[in-house]
Amino acid sequence: MTLSEEVRIALDGKWRHVREQSRKELGEMDLAYDHDLTLDEARARVLVQMKKLVPTGIPAAGFRVESGGTGDPGMAVTGIEMLAQYDLSLMVKAGVQWGLFGGAIENLGTKKHHDLYIRDLINLDLLGCFAMTETGHGSDVQSLETTATYDLATQEFVINSPTPSSRKDYIGGAAAHAEVAAVFAQLITKGENHGVHCFVVPLRDKKGKDLPGVTTSDCGHKGGLGAVDNGRIMFDDVRIPRENLLNKYGQVDEGGTYSSPIDNVNRRFFTMLGTLIRGRVSVGGSASAATEVALSIAGRYALKRSQFGPEPGKEIILMDYRMHQRRLLPLIARSYAYRFAQNQLVARMDRLQSTDEPDAQESRELEGRAAGLKAAQTWHATKAIQEAREACGGAGYLAENRLTTLKGDTDVFTTFEGDNHVLFQLVAKELLTSYAQEVGGLDPVGLVRFAAGTVADVVKERTAASQLIQRLIDARPGKSEDDHDLLDRGAQLSLFEDREQHVLETAARRLRRAGKDPGEAFAVFNAAQDHIIRAGRVHIDRVVLEAFTAGIARCESPEAQDLLRDVCSLYALSTIEEDLAWFMGHNRLADTRAKTVTSLVNELLAKLRPHTLTLVEGFGVPESSLHAVMLDA
Repeated sequence: MTLSEEVRIALDGKWRHVREQSRKELGEMDLAYDHDLTLDEARARVLVQMKKLVPTGIPAAGFRVESGGTGDPGMAVTGIEMLAQYDLSLMVKAGVQWGLFGGAIENLGTKKHHDLYIRDLINLDLLGCFAMTETGHGSDVQSLETTATYDLATQEFVINSPTPSSRKDYIGGAAAHAEVAAVFAQLITKGENHGVHCFVVPLRDKKGKDLPGVTTSDCGHKGGLGAVDNGRIMFDDVRIPRENLLNKYGQVDEGGTYSSPIDNVNRRFFTMLGTLIRGRVSVGGSASAATEVALSIAGRYALKRSQFGPEPGKEIILMDYRMHQRRLLPLIARSYAYRFAQNQLVARMDRLQSTDEPDAQESRELEGRAAGLKAAQTWHATKAIQEAREACGGAGYLAENRLTTLKGDTDVFTTFEGDNHVLFQLVAKELLTSYAQEVGGLDPVGLVRFAAGTVADVVKERTAASQLIQRLIDARPGKSEDDHDLLDRGAQLSLFEDREQHVLETAARRLRRAGKDPGEAFAVFNAAQDHIIRAGRVHIDRVVLEAFTAGIARCESPEAQDLLRDVCSLYALSTIEEDLAWFMGHNRLADTRAKTVTSLVNELLAKLRPHTLTLVEGFGVPESSLHAVMLDA
């Protein structure tokens, strides 16, 4: 077995069999995006491709056995992620149908809904969409304006879009294919608003025409994802049966009386959203998969393209230039780090979603982790794919070499499933409040009031292989300037942990300055917002380093372990180098040690340069599926 195969096995993780199956089955399909197709043609083509996915078993894996699926959440997420290596429009379309729409039916509905809808939506006999986002509200879901008012006389809910800003917007599937929608709206009965709930609302008849009271429209051309039929929906007194309320967390009886197993409105709302976490996990993983494709293309191109040289007629391979190594290898190392972190996240998600009564705190922790990783992975995708495009010069700008398509298709991932800045606030909020149940969402006042939680205890809770991490930290060299070895994993882990500890504690101190007045509390929160977002980011940096460290320990090949150790050090030191101002400004690294960071990064680049192809092949993106013409020249 080659070294690249050993590395790929380590990187593939627990659902390696799904990745191998996908590489084989997807590789046999024609999934290359065709830029010559019209919008309608591209949309029709991707729907045909979706139907070819049904026999693979991946769509059914996302649903419980009793609902008609096969009950393998990890397989479902990994399978969706693998689609991103081939066609991101297909990935998004599949994610909407089976992940978002199907996930809403299963996780927010009850047995009657499962029996009625799930088998048909798995088999694509029922096409749906996920109608949450509105023109006026995206991240602030609790403030959605669409209403679902119970009519006692007819025992129906009446769905309305009362304002122009309440229009459902950017909804995948709404422009053409979706027959029904999972609509999020304010539930109103007996004159009382009980908050946002989800309803099944038919949109079109069998001929594809809008039903009475429903008006759909087309978002048209976007910056990418051309084959996804994003659309808009308005409702004008659309009546649906009472039974169309997905009622796992909220029910209205025939007499219009509302009841819920969760009394607290905030907790109920975020419990409902928490059950839909699979979408956020899939978006982050798919962004990483697309990034790996871009880096595979740029890495291979850099190993064959020559430029300039020490004398006429002797040009140098691009990858032999230190600057080119600087451009690509740290991005490759970060992609490795995120894959290990994604593997860990999917394993946790699978474990929690495979039990009937998941632990509440573990679920909250999973939500925070998924939010932070999604933000980190999608921002990395934006940066890395752009760098890959530039690293391939003019050739990278040609659509036939795929990088511009990857760039356009992934750009919106920073917005999918929540704006990244908002998501990092969510991560920090969970840490600062020690998962206090009383704090719902991103309520600034609530966050300020509960910021006095046991920050230190939360930070020190290990996120992966706790005994291994602690052992490495305990065994690190002494703290004196001469003994501090920045290549030592324990020293790296300690630096990441210390930075997180300090940022969180100082953020908490800033928030505690507020009194009980809501206006003052919001002002304090607003002034500290950049600090709060930094807290979320440095927490995820630490989580990722721990996941990488644990992944290396699970690798069974000593040679692959040695290579991965160097890749992990490059991730750690390049992350420190990017934040040198903080480490120096807070006296964690003196001037001389700061300079050492840069020299060590350069040493690692020289050491890893001969392994560039191995690292690219380790991503497991088949060369035949790259579809970059310049690589065949």
